[in-house]
Amino acid sequence: MTSEHTVTVENERIRDHLPALEIRGLVKRFGEKVAVDNLDLTVPSGSFYGLVGPNGAGKTTTLSMATGLLRPDAGQVSIHGVDVWTNLVAAKRLIGNLSDGVRLFDRLTGLQLVTYAGLLSGMTREVVAERANDLLQLLDLETAAGTLVIDYSAGMTKKIALACALVHAPRLLVLDEPFESVDPVSAANIRDILDGFVNSGGTVIVSSHVMDMVQRMCDHVAVIAQGRVLASGTTDEVRGDSTLEDRFVELVGGRRTGEGPAWLRLS
Repeated sequence: MTSEHTVTVENERIRDHLPALEIRGLVKRFGEKVAVDNLDLTVPSGSFYGLVGPNGAGKTTTLSMATGLLRPDAGQVSIHGVDVWTNLVAAKRLIGNLSDGVRLFDRLTGLQLVTYAGLLSGMTREVVAERANDLLQLLDLETAAGTLVIDYSAGMTKKIALACALVHAPRLLVLDEPFESVDPVSAANIRDILDGFVNSGGTVIVSSHVMDMVQRMCDHVAVIAQGRVLASGTTDEVRGDSTLEDRFVELVGGRRTGEGPAWLRLS
């Protein structure tokens, strides 16, 4: 065993004991609007972490900065101890990212797109081919492997984007609304894949508006509103004696009670 290999193994052991994601003092402004306001967040390694918040809370902006897609105005982000914004290439090797609304190279076929993503990560063509075929089978996309992504349905597009995020076997998987437009059977299959990933030592961060799904899947959760973390911890700690949805509404506020205007009532 070479000394270089020994150092690499030791570095991996050290990273296993570090948080999968650590954010300190993160700030992002768009003109006069403060989208992320001095946000702190720690995601333990090996956790299935849910990130929830109302529209415009700053979830997507936070995840974009955490994964190297958007430069913060202030603050620090590290992935398994690697500073994202001082060592971007090394950090991105550790991340698999499915960003809501980011355009894919949709003039490629599904197989070509996953292959392209794998080759970009530095793997050999032989390894990429094996992994791409495994992922297409796993996500029930085998019959669509030769179809252009532009002709995929919304659910199929979400699944091929997930395959691209998984092909290089990342340490941290960051998913923004991964189940949107996905049919129930595919959603169940994806949940099984993610559970297996976490059980093998990986970490998953899911941003979603579906509170029931987050409560069932995630062992940790953070509630974000107005660019700040209102509560974070294990799912049981955050929800307390109520459901996660009720606790979310209590923290965020804004719920209107009542039956609506008289003209909406038919009798």
